[in-house]
Amino acid sequence: MKAIIIDDERKARNVLKILIEENCPKITEVFEAEDLLSGVEMIKKEQPRLVFLDIEMPEHSGLEILNFIDKKDFNFEIIFTTAYSEYAIQAFQLSAIDYLLKPVRPKIVKEAVDKALTFIGSSQISTKLEELKESLAATNFSKIGLPFSDGIKFVDFKDIIMLEADGMYTKIATTASEILVSKPLKHFVELLQNQKQFYKPHRSYLINLSFIKEYIKKDGGYIIMDNDKTVSVSKDKKEEFLNIVQNIG
Repeated sequence: MKAIIIDDERKARNVLKILIEENCPKITEVFEAEDLLSGVEMIKKEQPRLVFLDIEMPEHSGLEILNFIDKKDFNFEIIFTTAYSEYAIQAFQLSAIDYLLKPVRPKIVKEAVDKALTFIGSSQISTKLEELKESLAATNFSKIGLPFSDGIKFVDFKDIIMLEADGMYTKIATTASEILVSKPLKHFVELLQNQKQFYKPHRSYLINLSFIKEYIKKDGGYIIMDNDKTVSVSKDKKEEFLNIVQNIG
């Protein structure tokens, strides 16, 4: 049985391939592709039964696979791979599509493959993909899931005032409360990079431009947010930041 891994990260492909070869004896051949379009060509050529598909890739998201393969040709199962568990987990569950969270674990790979193989030919994968795209569109552009001690808190982007690095944690100030999340600031910078209201003026901060109260020039320049917290502005970001705020309105 053939499988294809489509992921733009070589290391991620290598790790997943090894895990498949060591834990999934029913899969006898594993092919690799570094982007969606080359992956689609490989799918058409090799006719795999299983496709491991990364969501976040340059040029084309894994979710766009429906744009390049006819629904009638979906004779394989898809297992999505993603690093963004908080962001997508509800959408995946609602659409009943299996997924692997990076970093991938051997036991989880085996379980996902075994589950997917039982559904080949009967899971209506194209219908599920449409539902997944709708679910992600409905959640990704308005809310983010923040894991905390008691579960996951879903917060509107528009209610996030600022995010502050705290070692490998991030303090997130919202209009209602402050949440400490066990993810580094880098995680949220990448997650929110398409949300234009967020800006990183300093390596330790990511702010919502909608909540800027003042910019103070003295002491090297700093920002005061609506919650009265002060935020530093890096020297190399000062000119860029001033250009941005002058165009807000």
